[in-house]
Amino acid sequence: MAGFRAAGESQLLISGEGKMARLFGADANILVSRFRAAFQKMGYKFFENGDYNLNIVGVRNSSGLADTFDDNINIFYKVDGNWVVDAYTATTEPGTRILQKPIVSGGTAILIPGQYSAYKIDIHGGKRKYKALCQRRAKVSIWRDDNRDRKPDYSGPVHEGMFGINIHRQWGPDDREYTGGVSAGCQVFQSSVDFYEFMETCDISSEIYGNGFTYTLVNDLDIIEINV
Repeated sequence: MAGFRAAGESQLLISGEGKMARLFGADANILVSRFRAAFQKMGYKFFENGDYNLNIVGVRNSSGLADTFDDNINIFYKVDGNWVVDAYTATTEPGTRILQKPIVSGGTAILIPGQYSAYKIDIHGGKRKYKALCQRRAKVSIWRDDNRDRKPDYSGPVHEGMFGINIHRQWGPDDREYTGGVSAGCQVFQSSVDFYEFMETCDISSEIYGNGFTYTLVNDLDIIEINV
């Protein structure tokens, strides 16, 4: 999945193919209705009051492939009372390098789909320090993949804690196709240009609502199966 096709919208894809897509008007409203209905079904909050009240949503590809930017991170928000949808190409799971050689004992972290009010704007990184959305405010839930078979495992014991599952950019060129070692559980943008645009939107939101963000991770089938 470079994106997902919403049933009933014949040509509408949430897909960047490495490039941000921005939707307004009827296209944005259709997607908002679909995601709102999916969130309601799953018992999640969908933020609608006020401009720049962000719904940050990762959509995980159901293919189960590792090492590719085949997921999306989307933002649903209002500007002047009208819905806008920004869709960015990303990965929501670790690549094969980290799956084969976990950097912590017990296995590589894979974020479990859920809604996490766990994020704030802070500094991410070791040698490459920059502003990102960082897990600083609450625990998240993960699986640990320790069989080193190059395939992400979406099951097993659930671990809850402060793991530093951040939302950040990758460090290579924007046309990089393979994730390599850019994620050890973090949610990672393919394009640094896209990422910094995303952070500008987060900065605007933080000036209005404070430095706290909710990130929701869903599987693509959770959205495709919704009829609105």
